[in-house]
Amino acid sequence: MNRFLLNSSAVLTALPISSPQIQNVDTMNENVVNVPNKPPFKVIAIACVVCLILGFGILNPGSLPINSVVLAIGLMIFLCVVRVPVTIALIASALVGGLHSGLSTQEAIAAINDNLLVGSQVGMTYIMVGALAVALARSGLLDLLARKLVSMLGNEDTKHQTKVKWLLYGIFMVASILSQNAVPVHIAFIPVMIPPLLVIFNKLRIDRRAIACVLACSISSSYLLLPTGFGAIFLNEILLANVNDVGSAYGLAVTADMVPKAMFLPVMGILAGMLVAVFFSYRKPRDYTTNDVALEHLEKTKDTVIKPFQLIMTLIAVAVTLAFQITFDSLLVGAMIGFMILSLAGIFRWDQQDDVFTQGMRMMVQIAVIITIASGFAGVLEATGEIKPLVQASAELIGDHKALAAAIMLIVGLFITIGFGDSFASVPILAPIYIPLALTLGFSPMAAVALLGASAALGDAGSPASTITLGATSGLNADGQHDHVRDSVIPTFMHANFGMVIFAWVAAMVL
Repeated sequence: MNRFLLNSSAVLTALPISSPQIQNVDTMNENVVNVPNKPPFKVIAIACVVCLILGFGILNPGSLPINSVVLAIGLMIFLCVVRVPVTIALIASALVGGLHSGLSTQEAIAAINDNLLVGSQVGMTYIMVGALAVALARSGLLDLLARKLVSMLGNEDTKHQTKVKWLLYGIFMVASILSQNAVPVHIAFIPVMIPPLLVIFNKLRIDRRAIACVLACSISSSYLLLPTGFGAIFLNEILLANVNDVGSAYGLAVTADMVPKAMFLPVMGILAGMLVAVFFSYRKPRDYTTNDVALEHLEKTKDTVIKPFQLIMTLIAVAVTLAFQITFDSLLVGAMIGFMILSLAGIFRWDQQDDVFTQGMRMMVQIAVIITIASGFAGVLEATGEIKPLVQASAELIGDHKALAAAIMLIVGLFITIGFGDSFASVPILAPIYIPLALTLGFSPMAAVALLGASAALGDAGSPASTITLGATSGLNADGQHDHVRDSVIPTFMHANFGMVIFAWVAAMVL
């Protein structure tokens, strides 16, 4: 799930991990943080030219020979590429597109405001889930699991160590799935579980790039296919809702059971990429140095003590959270009940409730804000009245080449999502164009859902700004030996996205 224009230290500050971890990572990045990050001269020059052109077009509506929807989305992409915060990029692009179409400033702002409600409902769910993630991290359950895994490495036999390696991969897959669906803590488990295991990775000579791919691919596959937890948000509250909202004008009605079926093949592409990473790309041993930082993380788990009552109540909170979200079809209610149980069980002191909730809000608030503003952005695109002309012109240009259309839509979705690293926020941006275009070109409803869902998800795993890649780096780089771009971003981008593009294209052609 991830999912935004944040630097790694900002994410680590928001994550529920201990201060020594934060200090170690911040120390390693100290030189980078202190260097002024000035945009290149070419970027500044291009930005000035673009601003002049846009200013002329806004003052003279219709003077630029470009569709307002294309203008808004193109400007949004450009601003994201030059590292403007996503929220500002969305609002500024929406206003420019609205003004260029002939809307007044008040009408453009009203179009944004009228569509914020849908996004804000999802945003509130994210904030409550963040609070639950911090509360669960306070229980020390992940520290206990890490200590148990470390104790399994006493046998020096090669076959035994190989079994431990595959057991670790399996545990990371299961933990990733649970973090998205059953115990919705998103990436908060990574910086707690991974650092104490770095000594094991070094002894087994595991290539950490393989672990990054396992984490990223498992997390992405979970919420894209399983309709509980974050999967319920993405598949039902965002993807299904946007498909039916936009498709209603074209007689399209998709049911909840159709969405996972449509996403099955694209998800298989992600899993295929993960298998390639584990069995081929990063199969060979890789040596790392076991430094004092890695040993310190391992030693710290020995001080973790969980009382039987707290352990039982933590497991009960997890079970109740899952039961409530399924029973009431609401992750918000499930997360709230789970948080209350952990609070009453004494996992953290009663007077620390506000602090725990605030930490969770800090961890998820950027996701919530971007999703909310993206709904307003989609509202402005609809208000311009230029979506249908764009769809018709695109259909005429592409003609009967459905295969080419599917490939272009997937690549454009990859480009947009890679800019700000959030598949959840990409759906309302892409839906107003992709659904009408897919239906106009003759794609089936299932194929249209697959194209939109896959196009929005492409780039989430593999974006430098994605919480998935940032989360993987926060755990694997705890001892300073895992580079964010070379060891997390590039490997996850290649293995999660290339396979998904191919399988999603096949899904669009056969569904």
